[in-house]
Amino acid sequence: MDYTVSMFLNTLTPKFYVALTGTSSLISGLILIFEWWYFRKYGTSFIEQVSVSHLRPLLGGVDNNSSNNSNSSNGDSDSNRQSVSECKVWRNPLNLFRGAEYNRYTWVTGREPLTYYDMNLSAQDHQTFFTCDSDHLRPADAIMQKAWRERNPQARISAAHEALEINECATAYILLAEEEATTIAEAEKLFKQALKAGDGCYRRSQQLQHHGSQYEAQHRRDTNVLVYIKRRLAMCARRLGRTREAVKMMRDLMKEFPLLSMFNIHENLLEALLELQAYADVQAVLAKYDDISLPKSATICYTAALLKARAVSDKFSPEAASRRGLSTAEMNAVEAIHRAVEFNPHVPKYLLEMKSLILPPEHILKRGDSEAIAYAFFHLAHWKRVEGALNLLHCTWEGTFRMIPYPLEKGHLFYPYPICTETADRELLPSFHEVSVYPKKELPFFILFTAGLCSFTAMLALLTHQFPELMGVFAKAVSVCLEGGLGEWTGKAKGSSIRETGLPCRNGYEPAKIIAHHLIFMIINGIKVLRVK
Repeated sequence: MDYTVSMFLNTLTPKFYVALTGTSSLISGLILIFEWWYFRKYGTSFIEQVSVSHLRPLLGGVDNNSSNNSNSSNGDSDSNRQSVSECKVWRNPLNLFRGAEYNRYTWVTGREPLTYYDMNLSAQDHQTFFTCDSDHLRPADAIMQKAWRERNPQARISAAHEALEINECATAYILLAEEEATTIAEAEKLFKQALKAGDGCYRRSQQLQHHGSQYEAQHRRDTNVLVYIKRRLAMCARRLGRTREAVKMMRDLMKEFPLLSMFNIHENLLEALLELQAYADVQAVLAKYDDISLPKSATICYTAALLKARAVSDKFSPEAASRRGLSTAEMNAVEAIHRAVEFNPHVPKYLLEMKSLILPPEHILKRGDSEAIAYAFFHLAHWKRVEGALNLLHCTWEGTFRMIPYPLEKGHLFYPYPICTETADRELLPSFHEVSVYPKKELPFFILFTAGLCSFTAMLALLTHQFPELMGVFAKAVSVCLEGGLGEWTGKAKGSSIRETGLPCRNGYEPAKIIAHHLIFMIINGIKVLRVK
Protein backbone atom coordinates (compact mmCIF):
# COMPACT_ATOMS: atom_id res chain seq x y z
CA MET A 1 0.00 0.00 0.00
CA ASP A 2 2.78 2.44 0.88
CA TYR A 3 4.58 1.54 -2.34
CA THR A 4 1.45 2.22 -4.41
CA VAL A 5 0.95 5.64 -2.81
CA SER A 6 4.61 6.52 -3.36
CA MET A 7 4.41 5.48 -7.01
CA PHE A 8 1.29 7.60 -7.48
CA LEU A 9 2.90 10.67 -5.90
CA ASN A 10 6.05 10.25 -7.98
CA THR A 11 4.05 10.22 -11.21
CA LEU A 12 2.36 13.56 -10.45
CA THR A 13 3.83 16.47 -12.36
CA PRO A 14 3.94 20.16 -11.32
CA LYS A 15 1.16 20.88 -13.83
CA PHE A 16 -1.15 18.72 -11.74
CA TYR A 17 -0.47 20.79 -8.64
CA VAL A 18 -0.94 24.02 -10.58
CA ALA A 19 -4.29 22.79 -11.89
CA LEU A 20 -5.34 21.52 -8.45
CA THR A 21 -4.53 24.71 -6.58
CA GLY A 22 -5.88 26.91 -9.39
CA THR A 23 -9.20 25.05 -9.40
CA SER A 24 -9.41 25.26 -5.61
CA SER A 25 -8.74 28.98 -5.77
CA LEU A 26 -11.43 29.46 -8.43
CA ILE A 27 -14.05 27.52 -6.47
CA SER A 28 -13.30 29.28 -3.19
CA GLY A 29 -13.36 32.63 -5.04
CA LEU A 30 -16.82 31.90 -6.43
CA ILE A 31 -18.02 30.92 -2.95
CA LEU A 32 -16.54 34.15 -1.59
CA ILE A 33 -18.35 36.28 -4.20
CA PHE A 34 -21.67 34.55 -3.50
CA GLU A 35 -21.24 34.86 0.29
CA TRP A 36 -20.39 38.56 -0.01
CA TRP A 37 -23.40 39.23 -2.25
CA TYR A 38 -25.73 37.33 0.10
CA PHE A 39 -24.34 39.17 3.12
CA ARG A 40 -24.80 42.59 1.46
CA LYS A 41 -28.36 41.75 0.44
CA TYR A 42 -29.66 39.91 3.50
CA GLY A 43 -27.18 40.83 6.25
CA THR A 44 -26.19 37.26 7.13
CA SER A 45 -23.99 34.45 5.89
CA PHE A 46 -25.68 31.92 3.63
CA ILE A 47 -23.55 29.02 4.90
CA GLU A 48 -24.17 29.93 8.54
CA GLN A 49 -27.90 30.33 7.91
CA VAL A 50 -28.16 26.95 6.19
CA SER A 51 -26.08 25.22 8.86
CA VAL A 52 -28.13 26.70 11.71
CA SER A 53 -31.54 26.28 10.07
CA HIS A 54 -31.18 22.89 8.38
CA LEU A 55 -28.05 21.02 9.38
CA ARG A 56 -28.21 21.50 13.15
CA PRO A 57 -31.69 19.87 13.52
CA LEU A 58 -30.55 16.95 11.35
CA LEU A 59 -27.46 16.44 13.50
CA GLY A 60 -29.53 16.61 16.66
CA GLY A 61 -28.18 19.97 17.82
CA VAL A 62 -29.90 21.77 20.65
CA ASP A 63 -30.44 25.49 20.67
CA ASN A 64 -28.97 26.89 23.84
CA ASN A 65 -31.35 29.83 23.71
CA SER A 66 -34.27 27.55 24.51
CA SER A 67 -32.78 26.61 27.86
CA ASN A 68 -31.78 30.18 28.55
CA ASN A 69 -35.24 31.45 27.71
CA SER A 70 -36.83 28.95 30.06
CA ASN A 71 -34.78 30.38 32.92
CA SER A 72 -35.20 34.03 31.98
CA SER A 73 -36.60 36.47 34.49
CA ASN A 74 -39.79 38.49 34.20
CA GLY A 75 -37.75 41.55 33.28
CA ASP A 76 -36.25 39.75 30.32
CA SER A 77 -39.70 38.65 29.20
CA ASP A 78 -40.94 42.21 29.37
CA SER A 79 -37.93 43.32 27.36
CA ASN A 80 -38.64 40.71 24.69
CA ARG A 81 -42.27 41.74 24.46
CA GLN A 82 -41.24 45.38 24.14
CA SER A 83 -38.74 44.47 21.42
CA VAL A 84 -41.47 42.69 19.48
CA SER A 85 -43.81 45.66 19.80
CA GLU A 86 -41.07 48.04 18.64
CA CYS A 87 -40.68 45.95 15.47
CA LYS A 88 -44.25 46.78 14.47
CA VAL A 89 -44.60 48.74 11.23
CA TRP A 90 -46.47 52.05 11.60
CA ARG A 91 -48.20 54.32 9.15
CA ASN A 92 -45.95 57.29 8.37
CA PRO A 93 -47.82 60.36 9.72
CA LEU A 94 -45.95 62.59 7.24
CA ASN A 95 -46.37 60.34 4.19
CA LEU A 96 -46.41 62.06 0.81
CA PHE A 97 -49.17 62.07 -1.80
CA ARG A 98 -48.83 59.16 -4.19
CA GLY A 99 -50.03 60.94 -7.32
CA ALA A 100 -48.68 64.45 -6.72
CA GLU A 101 -45.31 63.51 -5.22
CA TYR A 102 -44.33 59.83 -5.48
CA ASN A 103 -45.48 59.45 -9.09
CA ARG A 104 -43.80 62.68 -10.12
CA TYR A 105 -40.53 61.32 -8.75
CA THR A 106 -41.01 58.20 -10.87
CA TRP A 107 -41.72 60.25 -14.01
CA VAL A 108 -38.54 62.30 -13.53
CA THR A 109 -36.08 59.62 -12.40
CA GLY A 110 -37.61 56.39 -13.68
CA ARG A 111 -37.25 54.87 -10.20
CA GLU A 112 -40.00 53.49 -8.02
CA PRO A 113 -39.81 55.15 -4.57
CA LEU A 114 -42.29 52.72 -2.99
CA THR A 115 -41.85 48.99 -2.58
CA TYR A 116 -44.55 46.41 -3.17
CA TYR A 117 -44.53 45.54 0.52
CA ASP A 118 -45.09 49.19 1.48
CA MET A 119 -47.97 49.64 -0.99
CA ASN A 120 -49.52 46.37 0.14
CA LEU A 121 -49.53 47.62 3.73
CA SER A 122 -51.23 50.82 2.53
CA ALA A 123 -53.90 48.75 0.78
CA GLN A 124 -54.53 46.89 4.03
CA ASP A 125 -54.80 50.20 5.91
CA HIS A 126 -57.32 51.53 3.40
CA GLN A 127 -59.45 48.41 3.72
CA THR A 128 -59.32 48.68 7.51
CA PHE A 129 -60.13 52.41 7.74
CA PHE A 130 -62.41 52.97 4.74
CA THR A 131 -64.58 49.84 4.57
CA CYS A 132 -67.07 48.03 6.80
CA ASP A 133 -69.24 44.93 6.66
CA SER A 134 -72.33 46.80 5.48
CA ASP A 135 -70.70 48.29 2.36
CA HIS A 136 -72.35 45.72 0.11
CA LEU A 137 -75.72 47.33 0.92
CA ARG A 138 -74.68 50.56 -0.86
CA PRO A 139 -73.60 50.25 -4.51
CA ALA A 140 -70.96 52.99 -4.45
CA ASP A 141 -69.35 51.67 -1.26
CA ALA A 142 -69.41 48.13 -2.67
CA ILE A 143 -67.45 49.33 -5.71
CA MET A 144 -64.93 51.10 -3.50
CA GLN A 145 -64.57 48.01 -1.32
CA LYS A 146 -63.32 46.17 -4.41
CA ALA A 147 -61.27 49.18 -5.56
CA TRP A 148 -59.13 49.21 -2.40
CA ARG A 149 -58.18 45.60 -3.12
CA GLU A 150 -57.08 46.27 -6.70
CA ARG A 151 -53.37 46.15 -7.39
CA ASN A 152 -53.53 48.03 -10.68
CA PRO A 153 -53.60 51.82 -10.06
CA GLN A 154 -55.61 52.51 -13.21
CA ALA A 155 -58.21 49.94 -12.17
CA ARG A 156 -58.56 51.65 -8.79
CA ILE A 157 -58.96 55.07 -10.39
CA SER A 158 -61.56 53.75 -12.87
CA ALA A 159 -63.51 52.16 -10.03
CA ALA A 160 -63.47 55.48 -8.10
CA HIS A 161 -64.93 57.32 -11.11
CA GLU A 162 -67.56 54.59 -11.45
CA ALA A 163 -68.53 55.01 -7.80
CA LEU A 164 -68.87 58.79 -8.23
CA GLU A 165 -71.30 58.26 -11.11
CA ILE A 166 -73.67 56.58 -8.64
CA ASN A 167 -73.46 59.18 -5.84
CA GLU A 168 -71.10 61.48 -3.93
CA CYS A 169 -68.73 58.94 -2.33
CA ALA A 170 -66.16 60.33 0.10
CA THR A 171 -63.76 57.37 -0.22
CA ALA A 172 -63.82 57.67 -4.02
CA TYR A 173 -62.71 61.30 -3.75
CA ILE A 174 -59.97 60.20 -1.33
CA LEU A 175 -58.60 57.68 -3.82
CA LEU A 176 -58.61 60.20 -6.66
CA ALA A 177 -56.93 62.85 -4.49
CA GLU A 178 -54.22 60.42 -3.41
CA GLU A 179 -53.49 58.72 -6.72
CA GLU A 180 -54.88 60.67 -9.70
CA ALA A 181 -54.17 64.29 -8.72
CA THR A 182 -50.82 65.39 -10.13
CA THR A 183 -50.45 68.51 -7.96
CA ILE A 184 -51.12 69.35 -4.33
CA ALA A 185 -53.68 71.98 -5.40
CA GLU A 186 -55.66 69.35 -7.33
CA ALA A 187 -55.48 67.00 -4.37
CA GLU A 188 -56.74 69.72 -2.02
CA LYS A 189 -59.69 70.41 -4.30
CA LEU A 190 -60.67 66.73 -4.32
CA PHE A 191 -60.24 66.44 -0.55
CA LYS A 192 -62.61 69.39 -0.06
CA GLN A 193 -65.22 67.55 -2.11
CA ALA A 194 -64.53 64.45 -0.03
CA LEU A 195 -64.99 66.51 3.16
CA LYS A 196 -68.40 67.65 2.04
CA ALA A 197 -69.54 64.10 1.31
CA GLY A 198 -67.83 62.56 4.32
CA ASP A 199 -69.21 65.10 6.80
CA GLY A 200 -72.76 64.27 5.71
CA CYS A 201 -72.21 60.53 6.10
CA TYR A 202 -70.63 61.08 9.51
CA ARG A 203 -73.58 63.09 10.82
CA ARG A 204 -76.11 60.53 9.59
CA SER A 205 -74.25 57.56 11.06
CA GLN A 206 -73.69 59.44 14.33
CA GLN A 207 -77.43 59.51 14.92
CA LEU A 208 -77.79 55.77 14.23
CA GLN A 209 -74.67 54.40 15.90
CA HIS A 210 -76.56 53.04 18.94
CA HIS A 211 -79.12 51.11 16.90
CA GLY A 212 -76.94 48.05 16.48
CA SER A 213 -73.45 46.72 15.84
CA GLN A 214 -73.84 47.24 12.09
CA TYR A 215 -74.54 50.96 12.51
CA GLU A 216 -71.75 51.25 15.07
CA ALA A 217 -69.23 49.77 12.61
CA GLN A 218 -70.45 52.14 9.90
CA HIS A 219 -70.07 55.13 12.21
CA ARG A 220 -66.55 54.04 13.11
CA ARG A 221 -65.71 53.82 9.42
CA ASP A 222 -67.21 57.28 8.75
CA THR A 223 -65.20 58.70 11.67
CA ASN A 224 -61.96 57.31 10.24
CA VAL A 225 -62.81 58.74 6.82
CA LEU A 226 -63.56 62.21 8.23
CA VAL A 227 -60.38 62.33 10.35
CA TYR A 228 -58.27 61.19 7.41
CA ILE A 229 -59.74 63.84 5.10
CA LYS A 230 -59.23 66.69 7.58
CA ARG A 231 -55.68 65.60 8.31
CA ARG A 232 -54.79 65.44 4.62
CA LEU A 233 -56.37 68.84 4.05
CA ALA A 234 -54.15 70.25 6.79
CA MET A 235 -51.14 68.63 5.12
CA CYS A 236 -52.16 70.18 1.78
CA ALA A 237 -52.27 73.61 3.43
CA ARG A 238 -48.83 72.98 4.93
CA ARG A 239 -47.42 71.96 1.52
CA LEU A 240 -48.91 75.04 -0.15
CA GLY A 241 -47.31 77.40 2.38
CA ARG A 242 -50.40 78.13 4.49
CA THR A 243 -48.73 76.91 7.66
CA ARG A 244 -50.81 78.85 10.19
CA GLU A 245 -54.00 77.56 8.62
CA ALA A 246 -52.57 74.04 8.79
CA VAL A 247 -51.74 74.44 12.49
CA LYS A 248 -55.27 75.62 13.24
CA MET A 249 -56.80 72.69 11.35
CA MET A 250 -54.59 70.20 13.22
CA ARG A 251 -55.39 71.70 16.62
CA ASP A 252 -59.14 71.64 15.89
CA LEU A 253 -58.89 68.03 14.71
CA MET A 254 -57.06 66.94 17.86
CA LYS A 255 -59.69 68.65 20.03
CA GLU A 256 -62.59 67.14 18.09
CA PHE A 257 -61.19 63.58 18.12
CA PRO A 258 -58.80 63.35 21.10
CA LEU A 259 -58.93 59.55 21.28
CA LEU A 260 -57.79 58.86 17.72
CA SER A 261 -54.07 58.78 18.41
CA MET A 262 -53.41 56.13 15.73
CA PHE A 263 -52.98 58.88 13.11
CA ASN A 264 -50.24 60.59 15.20
CA ILE A 265 -51.50 64.03 14.23
CA HIS A 266 -49.33 65.62 16.92
CA GLU A 267 -46.25 64.81 14.79
CA ASN A 268 -47.73 66.80 11.90
CA LEU A 269 -48.42 69.61 14.37
CA LEU A 270 -44.85 69.58 15.70
CA GLU A 271 -43.40 69.90 12.20
CA ALA A 272 -45.71 72.79 11.31
CA LEU A 273 -44.96 74.63 14.57
CA LEU A 274 -41.23 74.26 13.96
CA GLU A 275 -41.72 75.81 10.54
CA LEU A 276 -43.36 78.79 12.26
CA GLN A 277 -40.50 78.81 14.81
CA ALA A 278 -43.13 78.72 17.56
CA TYR A 279 -40.78 76.96 19.97
CA ALA A 280 -42.90 77.65 23.06
CA ASP A 281 -45.86 75.90 21.42
CA VAL A 282 -43.59 73.02 20.39
CA GLN A 283 -42.50 72.63 24.02
CA ALA A 284 -46.14 72.59 25.12
CA VAL A 285 -46.94 69.77 22.68
CA LEU A 286 -43.88 67.82 23.80
CA ALA A 287 -44.89 68.20 27.45
CA LYS A 288 -48.11 66.39 26.60
CA TYR A 289 -46.79 63.62 24.35
CA ASP A 290 -43.19 63.06 25.55
CA ASP A 291 -44.43 61.02 28.49
CA ILE A 292 -42.92 57.81 29.86
CA SER A 293 -46.23 55.97 29.43
CA LEU A 294 -46.63 56.91 25.75
CA PRO A 295 -44.78 55.35 22.79
CA LYS A 296 -41.81 57.34 21.59
CA SER A 297 -40.81 58.30 18.07
CA ALA A 298 -37.84 59.94 16.39
CA THR A 299 -39.91 63.11 15.97
CA ILE A 300 -40.52 63.43 19.70
CA CYS A 301 -36.99 62.52 20.83
CA TYR A 302 -35.11 64.62 18.28
CA THR A 303 -37.45 67.60 18.60
CA ALA A 304 -36.85 67.60 22.36
CA ALA A 305 -33.11 67.46 21.66
CA LEU A 306 -33.39 70.34 19.19
CA LEU A 307 -35.13 72.56 21.70
CA LYS A 308 -32.47 71.95 24.36
CA ALA A 309 -29.68 72.36 21.83
CA ARG A 310 -31.19 75.66 20.70
CA ALA A 311 -30.54 77.15 24.14
CA VAL A 312 -26.74 76.62 23.95
CA SER A 313 -25.77 75.77 20.37
CA ASP A 314 -25.11 79.33 19.16
CA LYS A 315 -22.26 79.75 21.70
CA PHE A 316 -21.08 76.14 21.92
CA SER A 317 -17.43 75.44 21.19
CA PRO A 318 -15.89 71.97 21.67
CA GLU A 319 -12.49 73.49 22.50
CA ALA A 320 -13.92 75.77 25.18
CA ALA A 321 -16.08 72.96 26.58
CA SER A 322 -13.04 70.67 26.87
CA ARG A 323 -11.15 73.34 28.84
CA ARG A 324 -13.84 74.51 31.26
CA GLY A 325 -16.23 71.55 31.15
CA LEU A 326 -19.89 71.50 30.20
CA SER A 327 -22.37 73.85 31.82
CA THR A 328 -25.70 72.58 33.14
CA ALA A 329 -27.58 73.69 30.04
CA GLU A 330 -24.97 72.14 27.74
CA MET A 331 -25.07 68.92 29.72
CA ASN A 332 -28.86 68.80 29.37
CA ALA A 333 -28.55 69.34 25.62
CA VAL A 334 -25.93 66.62 25.25
CA GLU A 335 -28.02 64.19 27.32
CA ALA A 336 -31.06 64.94 25.15
CA ILE A 337 -29.00 64.23 22.01
CA HIS A 338 -27.72 60.98 23.51
CA ARG A 339 -31.29 60.00 24.36
CA ALA A 340 -32.45 60.69 20.81
CA VAL A 341 -29.51 58.85 19.26
CA GLU A 342 -30.12 55.84 21.48
CA PHE A 343 -33.73 55.70 20.34
CA ASN A 344 -32.85 55.97 16.64
CA PRO A 345 -29.12 55.91 15.82
CA HIS A 346 -29.70 56.28 12.07
CA VAL A 347 -30.96 59.88 12.13
CA PRO A 348 -27.68 61.82 12.69
CA LYS A 349 -26.10 60.64 9.44
CA TYR A 350 -29.02 62.12 7.50
CA LEU A 351 -29.13 65.34 9.49
CA LEU A 352 -25.37 65.78 9.08
CA GLU A 353 -25.74 64.88 5.38
CA MET A 354 -23.36 61.96 5.68
CA LYS A 355 -25.94 59.87 3.82
CA SER A 356 -28.17 60.96 0.96
CA LEU A 357 -31.90 61.25 1.57
CA ILE A 358 -34.64 59.58 -0.45
CA LEU A 359 -38.40 60.04 -0.43
CA PRO A 360 -39.82 58.64 2.81
CA PRO A 361 -41.94 55.48 2.57
CA GLU A 362 -45.65 55.30 3.43
CA HIS A 363 -44.84 53.08 6.43
CA ILE A 364 -41.99 53.27 8.90
CA LEU A 365 -40.38 51.06 11.48
CA LYS A 366 -39.75 52.83 14.76
CA ARG A 367 -36.04 53.02 15.62
CA GLY A 368 -35.25 51.91 12.07
CA ASP A 369 -33.71 53.47 8.99
CA SER A 370 -37.15 54.10 7.47
CA GLU A 371 -38.17 56.27 10.43
CA ALA A 372 -34.86 58.13 10.24
CA ILE A 373 -35.47 58.97 6.57
CA ALA A 374 -39.03 60.10 7.26
CA TYR A 375 -37.89 62.36 10.12
CA ALA A 376 -34.85 63.88 8.41
CA PHE A 377 -36.75 64.50 5.16
CA PHE A 378 -39.02 67.04 6.88
CA HIS A 379 -36.93 68.20 9.86
CA LEU A 380 -33.48 68.76 8.35
CA ALA A 381 -34.48 72.35 7.49
CA HIS A 382 -35.51 72.99 11.11
CA TRP A 383 -32.11 71.83 12.42
CA LYS A 384 -30.32 74.02 9.88
CA ARG A 385 -32.38 77.01 10.95
CA VAL A 386 -31.13 76.77 14.56
CA GLU A 387 -27.62 78.22 14.58
CA GLY A 388 -25.01 75.75 15.80
CA ALA A 389 -27.47 72.87 16.37
CA LEU A 390 -25.91 70.62 13.74
CA ASN A 391 -22.43 71.47 15.04
CA LEU A 392 -23.44 70.38 18.55
CA LEU A 393 -24.98 67.21 17.13
CA HIS A 394 -21.82 66.51 15.14
CA CYS A 395 -19.60 66.87 18.22
CA THR A 396 -21.65 64.75 20.61
CA TRP A 397 -23.81 62.13 18.87
CA GLU A 398 -21.15 59.40 18.67
CA GLY A 399 -20.63 59.58 22.43
CA THR A 400 -23.91 57.69 22.81
CA PHE A 401 -22.32 54.46 21.66
CA ARG A 402 -19.79 54.51 24.50
CA MET A 403 -22.65 54.31 27.00
CA ILE A 404 -24.25 51.32 25.26
CA PRO A 405 -21.42 49.06 24.08
CA TYR A 406 -23.84 46.15 23.59
CA PRO A 407 -27.04 47.79 22.30
CA LEU A 408 -28.70 44.51 21.34
CA GLU A 409 -28.38 43.20 24.89
CA LYS A 410 -28.92 46.22 27.12
CA GLY A 411 -29.97 49.82 26.58
CA HIS A 412 -29.40 52.92 28.70
CA LEU A 413 -32.69 54.85 28.61
CA PHE A 414 -34.68 52.56 26.31
CA TYR A 415 -35.09 48.87 25.79
CA PRO A 416 -32.29 47.07 23.88
CA TYR A 417 -32.17 47.92 20.21
CA PRO A 418 -34.41 45.45 18.31
CA ILE A 419 -32.64 43.05 15.97
CA CYS A 420 -35.52 42.98 13.46
CA THR A 421 -35.10 46.50 12.04
CA GLU A 422 -32.74 45.66 9.18
CA THR A 423 -34.99 42.99 7.68
CA ALA A 424 -38.12 45.16 7.87
CA ASP A 425 -36.34 48.25 6.50
CA ARG A 426 -35.11 46.27 3.50
CA GLU A 427 -38.76 45.48 2.73
CA LEU A 428 -39.94 49.05 3.23
CA LEU A 429 -37.17 50.94 1.41
CA PRO A 430 -36.41 50.78 -2.33
CA SER A 431 -33.56 48.62 -3.58
CA PHE A 432 -31.48 51.56 -4.80
CA HIS A 433 -31.13 52.83 -1.22
CA GLU A 434 -28.35 51.45 0.96
CA VAL A 435 -30.05 50.52 4.21
CA SER A 436 -28.36 51.83 7.34
CA VAL A 437 -27.52 48.97 9.71
CA TYR A 438 -27.02 49.34 13.47
CA PRO A 439 -24.98 48.06 15.14
CA LYS A 440 -22.48 47.52 12.34
CA LYS A 441 -22.11 43.81 11.68
CA GLU A 442 -18.71 42.20 11.47
CA LEU A 443 -18.00 40.05 8.46
CA PRO A 444 -19.19 36.46 9.01
CA PHE A 445 -16.57 33.78 9.64
CA PHE A 446 -17.22 31.99 6.36
CA ILE A 447 -16.53 35.12 4.30
CA LEU A 448 -13.18 35.52 6.03
CA PHE A 449 -12.52 31.80 5.73
CA THR A 450 -13.26 31.64 1.99
CA ALA A 451 -11.24 34.81 1.41
CA GLY A 452 -8.25 33.25 3.18
CA LEU A 453 -8.72 29.94 1.38
CA CYS A 454 -8.95 31.66 -1.99
CA SER A 455 -5.81 33.71 -1.32
CA PHE A 456 -3.87 30.72 0.02
CA THR A 457 -4.70 28.41 -2.87
CA ALA A 458 -4.03 31.16 -5.41
CA MET A 459 -0.62 31.73 -3.80
CA LEU A 460 0.11 27.99 -3.93
CA ALA A 461 -0.86 27.88 -7.61
CA LEU A 462 1.43 30.82 -8.38
CA LEU A 463 4.37 29.34 -6.45
CA THR A 464 3.88 25.94 -8.06
CA HIS A 465 3.87 27.52 -11.49
CA GLN A 466 6.99 29.61 -10.80
CA PHE A 467 8.97 27.05 -8.75
CA PRO A 468 7.65 23.62 -9.76
CA GLU A 469 10.62 21.55 -8.45
CA LEU A 470 10.76 23.24 -5.06
CA MET A 471 6.98 22.98 -4.53
CA GLY A 472 7.09 19.34 -5.65
CA VAL A 473 9.70 18.58 -3.00
CA PHE A 474 7.61 20.42 -0.42
CA ALA A 475 4.41 18.53 -1.36
CA LYS A 476 6.17 15.16 -1.20
CA ALA A 477 7.76 16.09 2.13
CA VAL A 478 4.34 16.89 3.55
CA SER A 479 2.96 13.57 2.27
CA VAL A 480 5.89 11.61 3.75
CA CYS A 481 5.38 13.43 7.05
CA LEU A 482 1.72 12.51 7.09
CA GLU A 483 2.46 8.87 6.30
CA GLY A 484 5.12 8.57 8.97
CA GLY A 485 3.22 10.70 11.43
CA LEU A 486 0.14 8.52 11.44
CA GLY A 487 2.11 5.47 12.40
CA GLU A 488 4.20 7.28 14.98
CA TRP A 489 1.18 8.96 16.62
CA THR A 490 -0.65 5.65 16.74
CA GLY A 491 2.31 4.00 18.48
CA LYS A 492 2.71 6.83 20.96
CA ALA A 493 -0.96 7.40 21.76
CA LYS A 494 -0.34 6.43 25.35
CA GLY A 495 2.54 8.86 25.68
CA SER A 496 0.42 11.74 24.41
CA SER A 497 -2.11 11.18 27.18
CA ILE A 498 0.34 11.44 30.07
CA ARG A 499 -1.46 14.42 31.54
CA GLU A 500 -4.81 12.59 31.46
CA THR A 501 -3.43 9.59 33.40
CA GLY A 502 -1.88 11.79 36.06
CA LEU A 503 1.68 10.52 35.43
CA PRO A 504 4.59 12.98 35.41
CA CYS A 505 5.54 14.48 32.05
CA ARG A 506 8.79 13.34 30.44
CA ASN A 507 11.59 15.88 30.98
CA GLY A 508 9.02 18.33 32.28
CA TYR A 509 7.46 18.89 28.84
CA GLU A 510 3.78 19.49 28.42
CA PRO A 511 1.95 17.12 26.00
CA ALA A 512 1.27 20.01 23.58
CA LYS A 513 5.01 20.77 23.38
CA ILE A 514 5.79 17.10 22.76
CA ILE A 515 3.35 17.02 19.85
CA ALA A 516 4.86 20.20 18.38
CA HIS A 517 8.35 18.67 18.62
CA HIS A 518 7.10 15.53 16.86
CA LEU A 519 5.66 17.60 14.02
CA ILE A 520 8.91 19.51 13.45
CA PHE A 521 10.91 16.27 13.67
CA MET A 522 8.69 14.56 11.11
CA ILE A 523 8.93 17.42 8.60
CA ILE A 524 12.75 17.43 8.86
CA ASN A 525 12.86 13.64 8.45
CA GLY A 526 10.57 13.83 5.44
CA ILE A 527 12.82 16.32 3.67
CA LYS A 528 15.91 14.17 4.50
CA VAL A 529 14.22 11.05 3.08
CA LEU A 530 13.44 12.89 -0.18
CA ARG A 531 17.02 14.10 -0.45
CA VAL A 532 18.33 10.52 0.02
CA LYS A 533 16.00 9.26 -2.68
